Amino acid sequence: MGKGGRHTYAAISVLAAGALALTGCSSGGSKGGASNEKDTENAKRQQSSIEFGKAQDSVGPAPEVPGAKAGGTVTVLQRDTYAHLDPAQIYVSDEGSLSSIIHRGLTGYKATSDDGAKHEVVGDLATDSGTTTDGGKTWTYQLKDGIKWADGTPITSADVRHTFERLFAPFISNGPTYIQQWMANTPGTEYRGLLKGGPYGGKHLPDTVLATPDDKTIVFKFKEPKPDLPYALAMAGYSVVSQKKDTKEKYDKAPMTAGPYKIADFKSGKSMTLVKNTNWDPKTDPIRHQYVNQFNFLFNKQYEDSTKTLLDDSGVNATSISFNNQVDAGNLSKVLADPKLKTRVVSGYQPYVGQMDINMSQPEMKDKKVREAIAYALPITPFVRAYGGAQAMEVAGGLISPTVSGYNPSFDPFGKKKKPAGDPVKAKALLKEAGKVGMKLTFGYINTPEGQQYSTAMAAGLQKAGFNVQRQEIPAETYYDQIGKVKNNFDIYHTAWGADWPSASTVVPPLYDGRVIQDGAANYAHINDQKVNADIDRVNKITDPVKAAEEWNKVSEYIVKDVVSNIPTGYYKQTQIAGSKVGGLVYDDVLGGVDPRRLFVK
Repeated sequence: MGKGGRHTYAAISVLAAGALALTGCSSGGSKGGASNEKDTENAKRQQSSIEFGKAQDSVGPAPEVPGAKAGGTVTVLQRDTYAHLDPAQIYVSDEGSLSSIIHRGLTGYKATSDDGAKHEVVGDLATDSGTTTDGGKTWTYQLKDGIKWADGTPITSADVRHTFERLFAPFISNGPTYIQQWMANTPGTEYRGLLKGGPYGGKHLPDTVLATPDDKTIVFKFKEPKPDLPYALAMAGYSVVSQKKDTKEKYDKAPMTAGPYKIADFKSGKSMTLVKNTNWDPKTDPIRHQYVNQFNFLFNKQYEDSTKTLLDDSGVNATSISFNNQVDAGNLSKVLADPKLKTRVVSGYQPYVGQMDINMSQPEMKDKKVREAIAYALPITPFVRAYGGAQAMEVAGGLISPTVSGYNPSFDPFGKKKKPAGDPVKAKALLKEAGKVGMKLTFGYINTPEGQQYSTAMAAGLQKAGFNVQRQEIPAETYYDQIGKVKNNFDIYHTAWGADWPSASTVVPPLYDGRVIQDGAANYAHINDQKVNADIDRVNKITDPVKAAEEWNKVSEYIVKDVVSNIPTGYYKQTQIAGSKVGGLVYDDVLGGVDPRRLFVK
C-alpha cells in the first residue's frame, strides 16, 4: 500500500517483505539469485519511463507465452486475505496482483518481453493509451467493440463515467486520489467538494470536467496539463466499475468483474475461487491470458508455510504458487544457492521503501526532540534480518528508492547505514533534553512472524534509549485500514511505499501532503508541514522531469532530516518460488512480483 506501489512503473501496491507495501512500484525481473550488480542494473532500469503505445499495440490477443497450454488448476497460497475487491478501494500490492486478472481499466501495462522487464502503456478497454492535442489538458478515449462484463452486458461510457464519479463518495477512501484531485484542480481532500456524495443522489460531474458524448467516448478535461494520465488510468484503483451492479459499500466484497476470471466463491480469511469469465474476449485484451481453468486461493499461509509447501513440490504442491508471499528468511539463502531450483525461482529489486511512521497527530509526538530520539534509537538490523538479511533488503537512508529517479545514495542523516543497530546513547541524551525519559511509546506492529520478530527487537532498541515501549499487534489483513485512521491509538508503525509510475511525484504528495489527511489516505504519519505543502505545489509545476526529480528528492530529505516524521528503514528486494508444474513464471517489474496473467499448468 503502493500502497506501495510502482514504477517506477507501477500501479499497485505490494506485499513485499511482509510489511504490506503500497502500490507503487515493482521489482526487477531477474530469474534466480540476484547479485548486487544485478540489483543495481534492475534498479536503474526502473528509473526509465515507460512509453505510451499506439492503437496497434492495444489490439488483442496478448502475445502467446512460450510453451503455454490451456487447462488445469493452480493453488495460490497467500498470507493475507483480501480486505478490498472494489477497484476504487485497491491500493495495496496483493489486491493489485489479484486485480490484474479480474478487473480492467481504460489503459494498462503490456509486457513487451518475456522476462517481465520491458513494458508499454496501451489501451486496455480503450482503443489506445489516449489522445491529447493540447499538451495534456484534454484526453480522449474510445472504448473497444465487444467488451463485456462477466454477466454478458456491454461495458459502456456510462460505466466509465460512473467509475470516476463514485470516487467522490465518502465511502471510497482507500484508493488513489490523483485523478480526482486533477479533476477538481485542488490538492488534498478538497476534491470531494466537486461532487459531494458521488453520483448516488442523481448529480454528475459537469461535461467541462468529464464528458461522455456517446456510448463509446470518454473525454477528460483538466485545467492544468496532466501528461501522466495514461499512467494513472493503468492503476488498479481506476479499474472500471459496473454502474448497474454497483452496490456501494457491498461492492467491496462481491464486485462485477471484466477480466479473464471472475469470483466464484470468497470466504474472507479462508479461501477464494476464481473461474474463467466466459464473456471475456481475448481479442479485446492485449495484456492478459486465460490459460488456467481455475485458481484456488488459500489464506493465512505465512511465508514459512508457503515456502515449505512449494519446496515439497509433490502432488498439488507442484501446481501451487503465491502471488505475493516471498521465500521466508530461514530458507532464502538455501533457495537462492540451489541450482536445481533456478527455473522455479524469481528475484528482484523492488522500488518499495520501508519507513517507520511517527504519528504526528499524537500530542506526545509533536516534540521534535522526541522524534529525533526515536530516529536515532530505532534499530534497522532487526527489520532487515527478519526478512532474510542483505539478500532481502538494503538499509535505507532516505525515502526515495534506488529505482526512482532522484535517488541520493549518500543521504543518511541518522547514520543508519553506518549504525544499523541504532544509537541509543545519542537518543537518550535527546530524550533527557526533552524531559521525556520513560515516556510511553505505543508501537503498532503487523501480526505476522516477521512483524513479531522485528517489532520485539526494535522495541528493545527503543527501550535502551529510555522509552517505555508498548507493542500492540494489528491483524495483517486490516493493517493499513487500522493505521490509516486519522484517530488511531498508535505512536509509531511501519509502512512501505513504491512509486505509482516513473516519478517521485507519486511518492511525496500522496505520503506527505498534509492536505490529503483523511481516514484511508496514505499520509500515515499525518505530517502537515506548511513548507512541505508549498513545495509540493511548487514542484508539481516543474515540467522538466530531471529538475523535478532533483526537487522531489530535496523535499523528501527535508521531511526526514528536518520534520523527522518518517524514518527510512529498508529498500526492498523479493524472491518468490513456484511449484515445478507452474509455467509462465516471471517477476514482473510493474506488478512487483509474480505475473498472474501469464501463468499456465505444464
